[in-house]
Amino acid sequence: MATRTRRPERRDEPLSRERIVEAAIELLDTAGERGLTFRALAERLATGPGAIYWHVTGKDELLHAAADAVVTGTMSAHTATTTPQDAIRALALGVFDAIDDHPWIGTQLARAPGKSAMLRVFEHLGRQVRALGVPHPAQFTAASALLNYILGVGGQNAANARGVQPGTNRAEFLDTAATAWADLDPDEYAFTRDVADQLRDHDDRAEFLAGVDLILAGIAAR
Repeated sequence: MATRTRRPERRDEPLSRERIVEAAIELLDTAGERGLTFRALAERLATGPGAIYWHVTGKDELLHAAADAVVTGTMSAHTATTTPQDAIRALALGVFDAIDDHPWIGTQLARAPGKSAMLRVFEHLGRQVRALGVPHPAQFTAASALLNYILGVGGQNAANARGVQPGTNRAEFLDTAATAWADLDPDEYAFTRDVADQLRDHDDRAEFLAGVDLILAGIAAR
C-alpha cells in the first residue's frame, strides 16, 4: 500500500510581509538573532523559503523590518502626553521596556543607525527637544544625548538580565552584589562601597527615568 505524504499544515491567514515580520519577532524573542533563519521561519509559517523571499530579500531586511515594527508599536502606545518632557519620558520608558522584552532590539538599533527604526526614535526626541525651546545649534546635541542614554542604559539593562540564571531571585541577587561591593577595598573603591546599599534597594526603571530627568534638567539649565 502506498504511503501518503503528510502535507504541511495550512496557514490560517495568507502569507504577507506583516505576518512574516510578526513570526520573525517571535523567533528573535525565543531563539535570538542566530535562531532567525529562513528555514526556521518557513517551518513556523508552514511555507517554503521561496515564498518568504517573495516578500523580503534577506535576513538584514527582515531584522530592520522587525525592529521597525517593535519601535513603531512602542511609539504608538506612548503618544498621549501633555508636555515635551512627558513625551520624552514616555518614549524613553517605552524603548527601555521594548529592549527589555526584545533584547535583540538594542543591538539592531545600534547596528543600523541610519535605518527607519532608529530614525523614528531620533525624530520623536528631536521634535520634543525643539518644543522645549532649545536653540537650534544645541538641538542635535540634546537629542543625541537623550538617544544615546536611552539605548545605552536600555541595552545594558537587557544584557544584565540575560546574564542572570533563569529563576534567580532578584532581591537575593542584588543583596549578594551589594554585599560584594561593600567588601571592596575602601581606598580603591571608596565611592562604590558608599553606594552599595543603594544597589541593594534600587529599581531599574526608576533609576533609568531619573537619568532621563537629569538630562532634561541639564537641557533646561542651558
